[in-house]
Amino acid sequence: MSPDDPDPTTTEQPTSWDRTHRRSRTRRRIVAGAVAALLAGAGAGVLALSASAAPTVTVTVTVDAGTSLGTVPSTAVGLNTAVYDTYMNDPSAASLMKAAGIRQLRFPGGSVADAYHWKTHTVTGGSWAAPGTDFDHFMATAKKVGAQPIITANYGSGTPQEAANWVKYANVDKGYGIKYWEIGNEVSGNGYYGSKWEVDNHADKSPREYAKNLLAYAKAMKAVDPTVKIGAVLNTPGSWPDGVRNPGDDADWNNTVLSIAAKSVDFAIIHWYPGGDSTENLLHSPAKIAGTTSAVRSLINKYAGSHAASVQIAVTETSSAESPAQTSQAAALFAPDTYMSWLEQGAVNVDWWDLHNGMGKPTTVNGETDYQDGGVLSVGSCSGGTCEPARETPFPTYWGIRSLTSLAQPGDTMVKASSANPSVAVHAVRSGNGGLNVMLINKNPQNTAQVSLSYTGYTPASGTVRTVSYTKGGTALTTATRGTAAAQTLPPYSITTLQLEPTSATTGAGAGTPSPAPTPAAAMPTAAAPVASASGTIGTRAQASAAGVPVVRQAEGNTGGGLASTGVSSAVTYSALGGLLAIAAGSVLVLRRDRGKASHGR
Repeated sequence: MSPDDPDPTTTEQPTSWDRTHRRSRTRRRIVAGAVAALLAGAGAGVLALSASAAPTVTVTVTVDAGTSLGTVPSTAVGLNTAVYDTYMNDPSAASLMKAAGIRQLRFPGGSVADAYHWKTHTVTGGSWAAPGTDFDHFMATAKKVGAQPIITANYGSGTPQEAANWVKYANVDKGYGIKYWEIGNEVSGNGYYGSKWEVDNHADKSPREYAKNLLAYAKAMKAVDPTVKIGAVLNTPGSWPDGVRNPGDDADWNNTVLSIAAKSVDFAIIHWYPGGDSTENLLHSPAKIAGTTSAVRSLINKYAGSHAASVQIAVTETSSAESPAQTSQAAALFAPDTYMSWLEQGAVNVDWWDLHNGMGKPTTVNGETDYQDGGVLSVGSCSGGTCEPARETPFPTYWGIRSLTSLAQPGDTMVKASSANPSVAVHAVRSGNGGLNVMLINKNPQNTAQVSLSYTGYTPASGTVRTVSYTKGGTALTTATRGTAAAQTLPPYSITTLQLEPTSATTGAGAGTPSPAPTPAAAMPTAAAPVASASGTIGTRAQASAAGVPVVRQAEGNTGGGLASTGVSSAVTYSALGGLLAIAAGSVLVLRRDRGKASHGR
């Protein structure tokens, strides 16, 4: 959905990414190759900063450890995968996802889901499904990662019976026990409101027809396995086409769908791609999540009656793709802040777009090369003479997501925390072992932040504390002993998590042990030399074109070394750059993501 309120009569699909058209969807050609740039940066480590290197901003943070915001779900930290991703099942990718704490994987992709037929591993309309990315291969990877699947059933070109057969194969025949099933992907992008990026072969493309068919899907699928949860596709409040009514409609999409189906579905689906012309706007956008959640919850309460409390909210797509930053540090800071903000508001799951995506037109963001790649891992593609790092190299966004492993584990309790200055975000979690972890995100690209912390409902042990940090230019998370529970100095553009033990730990009563350090990623073989990308572009999430290139859709915007502190000692760096995966020359992966002015289709 676009936050730009695009002309609903627009039907032309955008085909390229243009910074002057930030909401145009991209088509990106990803050429498998390795990059010398990775080798040059592999030993860069963590950027060393001193407290005197930049002006210091003083920030007060308060943690109320006695006020619970809910339990971290087992499905909390998710990631999108797609059948057109040739590298989806790379062993190194699975190892990196596991190390990042990914607990849910979405399949078979964005818009391609409404064209994908699981049994034949084919895509309607000339799109492409890569060899070896079929359902069973995906499940093998999900098991390696330790992630639960969330499956998007084919609404656009499928049937309730096809979906029910998938449930039978998955849960009865194979015993996979898949719980979450979405019915379609961004179905309102089917042309009903003008812009079309989603396959929908139904003669009637109205929200009323979708709701009627949604009930048919739910009935057929639950007849096979009554334990499955069925999800309804909604428009993100405040993002086009939310609020739009066509002539003859009594209400917009969300009100119509929920008025008919709310009592029969188990979760509501939201895709959240906050826009913004600056990284500053991007980094402050998580503050809007509370309002968005409230709007969705209000609709559920309005129509679901006594069933409302059981209806969950799942954010099955999100990223920084509608902002200037995708692989640079701002995106890394945005990721954990976004995950935690949604989870604190009650979301059962948040899925980042995307595992692999492919390079767009590279640019510079706050002094860093940004490859305009929506994936968390590189595919080693090139554009205009600039090449990404070698395939499976983690981008900063990966490290931002992986930072969450130092903050929370499933079953931990999120607690209330606040910052007196929006330039520093804070999230806090009570761990099951009695500890308290506090994540501090300094969103200022130039200034160091001197943070003073106070606590209620918890008394941290005195002395220096263990921290896990990710700083600009880093290729790893760094664990150190630095600062205290009451005072920390944060480098510009950094993520720092304090892992605190209670005072009682010093006496042996109720002692809490710190969360485990990030696990080093498995070593990978050396990569080959980069290969120039072929002509053509690719999109990030959409159905494939007749040429075999996945098609992408419209963007959904919405409202659019050492650390700088005292007490540093025994720092340990955990890096995923122990080696690189060799790439077969000439192998081409075409992904796409169709975010466009009035369409969004990852």
